[in-house]
Amino acid sequence: MTLVAGVDIGSTTAKCALIEDGKVVGRSLNPVGVELVKDAERALALALSDSGRERRDVRAVTGTGYGRFKVTFGQFTVTEIGCHAKGAHFLFPATRVVLDIGGQDTKAIKVDANGVVIDFAMNDKCAAGTGRFLDVCAGALGYDVSEIGPLSLGARRPVKVTNTCTVFAESEVSSYVARGKDPKDILAGLYGSIVSRSLSLLQRVGVEPEVTFTGGVSRNEGMVRTLRARLGLPVNVSPLSQFVGAIGAALYGLERLEAVPA
Repeated sequence: MTLVAGVDIGSTTAKCALIEDGKVVGRSLNPVGVELVKDAERALALALSDSGRERRDVRAVTGTGYGRFKVTFGQFTVTEIGCHAKGAHFLFPATRVVLDIGGQDTKAIKVDANGVVIDFAMNDKCAAGTGRFLDVCAGALGYDVSEIGPLSLGARRPVKVTNTCTVFAESEVSSYVARGKDPKDILAGLYGSIVSRSLSLLQRVGVEPEVTFTGGVSRNEGMVRTLRARLGLPVNVSPLSQFVGAIGAALYGLERLEAVPA
């Protein structure tokens, strides 16, 4: 059996996934600071602790994400686009489109039957419609971002949030609060705004079944429900959706090991 690791250094978190014998056997997630090399090392150490494996057991480490070149102890680096495609295909083999919403950007990725990227579109010019966007708007409502997903499910009359810029959306949310609007309805409006922005990216690559939702925002129940309703299609979400990039990186490392003659 071969143990491989993928370390995904994103804009807000470091993720690590360990794969052995076709299964994810360990994982970790920790916030990133200014010392990305140490954050990457910590991510691997935590995943190893989670799995009960030792560092010497790891045959290859592959880095991905914005900080992939800070995974200085790794053997390989791969872009996050390819890793999300490969990781989504690993979890849901019939995936044809991946929507990844992370801390600072949104990606729509079209893949073939083997999980290979055909096309992609990306919004990385600002934090609109991302995890950071939700963090700020949740704060304007007086909630932690972890609370707003379940809360939004009780919305009855969603408001219309017209601004996708984080700064202006925060002001719009505050205005609705001052007018006495129900926070649940405000949240539903926010999710509608994010999904509208995401759909424009998805339409650029072409929407078809199956759609797999990845990244930190995929953990938000309200976002998942809104996306499914607006798409009119099933949307795959896994407990491992936040680790898809790291999973894909680990799989790339395994492929490269297997490609080397014994």
